[in-house]
Amino acid sequence: MTTPQSDNMQLYATSTESYNPLKINVCSETAILNMRGEGVNTAFVECAELLQEQTDVEVIINSRGHGDVMHSHTYGPYFFLKGLFYPRRKILTVHVIPDSIKGSLPFAKQLMPFVRWYFKQVYSFADVLIAISPMVEEAIRDLGVTTRIVRMANPVQLDKWKRTEALRKKGREILNLKEGEFCVMDVGQLQSRKGPEDFVDIARKLPHIQFRWIGGRPFGAITEGVNRLNKKIEEAPDNVMFAGLFSLDEMPALYAAADAFVFLSYQENSPLAPIEAAASGMPVMYRDLREYRMLYRNEYFKGNTYDDFAAWIARLQSDKSFYEQCVQASRQLLTQFEKETIRKQLISLYKDLIERAQSSRTKRMEVTLGRS
Repeated sequence: MTTPQSDNMQLYATSTESYNPLKINVCSETAILNMRGEGVNTAFVECAELLQEQTDVEVIINSRGHGDVMHSHTYGPYFFLKGLFYPRRKILTVHVIPDSIKGSLPFAKQLMPFVRWYFKQVYSFADVLIAISPMVEEAIRDLGVTTRIVRMANPVQLDKWKRTEALRKKGREILNLKEGEFCVMDVGQLQSRKGPEDFVDIARKLPHIQFRWIGGRPFGAITEGVNRLNKKIEEAPDNVMFAGLFSLDEMPALYAAADAFVFLSYQENSPLAPIEAAASGMPVMYRDLREYRMLYRNEYFKGNTYDDFAAWIARLQSDKSFYEQCVQASRQLLTQFEKETIRKQLISLYKDLIERAQSSRTKRMEVTLGRS
C-alpha cells in the first residue's frame, strides 16, 4: 500500500517570479454557519489575517472568485463543492480527527465506522493535508490515506492577546469579578470532552477562588450527556460562572480578566485557547495527555487529578515567585507558534503546490500531443 508523504515543514523552494501576488481562497464553513466562537473558526480567521499582513498574497474568503490555491479549514459540503474548481490545488488544514467526536456526540462508538469512512473521503479529496500536530498526522495515517501531509502549527497572532489594564477592567466587569478576587478560567465548548464537569469539581475544592468557563454548546440538545451536564452546571457552587459564548473580538478582555488558566479537555489536537491564554500573560496548566507530550517542544505544567489542579491553583494564589515561574513557562510555550515562521511555511507550500499542478498539467499535455 502506498504511504502518505510527510514533509514535516521541510517544504520545497520554488520560483517566485510567476506568482506575485499569490491569490489564496481561504475557506471555512464556520463563517458561513456563523459559528464565531469555535476554535476552528478562530484558526481560520488567524490564518486569513496572517496572510493579509503583507502584499505578496491576495486573500479571497469564502468567495465565488477564483484563486491560485484553495485552503480550507473545514470539511463539509462547501469543501467538496468548492474543491471541484481547484484540481491538484486543494489544501485542508486538519483540525478534527475521528476521535474528536468522543465525548462530543451521543452514540460516538456506533457512529465511529461512518465517521472514519467520511474523514477518509475528506482527507483523500485534498491534495495536501496540513497536520497541526503529530497526533493529527498519526490519525490521518491510521485511516490509510495517501494524500501528502505537511506538519505545521496553527498560526497565533500573539500581539492580539496581550493584556492591558483597560482590557482587564472591561473583562472583569463582564465576568462579575470583584477587586482582588483571584480568577481561574477555562475556554471550550460545553461538552464532556472538554471537561466542564471537572471544572466544577475543582472549584468546589477552592471556594475562596473564582472560576469562569467561557464557551457555548454548538451541538445543543444532541450534546453527549447533555442532561448530566446540565445538572452539574445547575448545581455548581457560587464561585463558578458559566459565562456563555463570546465573539473573538471580546476574548482578549476575558482572558485579561483571569489570573490562571486550566485546560481540562480529554482530547485535543493543537488547541488554541491555552496558547491564547499564555499570550495574555497568565500561567497555564494542561491535563496530562499524550497529544501534548508529542506536540510541545517546551516544558509546560500538567496534571491528572482534581487535587493536582487544585494544588497548583492554590499555590499560584499564595506564592508570587511560583506564579512568575509559571508565567515564564507560558512565554516559552509561545515560541513554538511564531507567526512569521508559519507564514513563510504557508507561502512556500502554496507556491510548491502551484508548481506541481502546472508540472502535472504540462506532462498531461505532452502525453496527449504525443498520442495525436
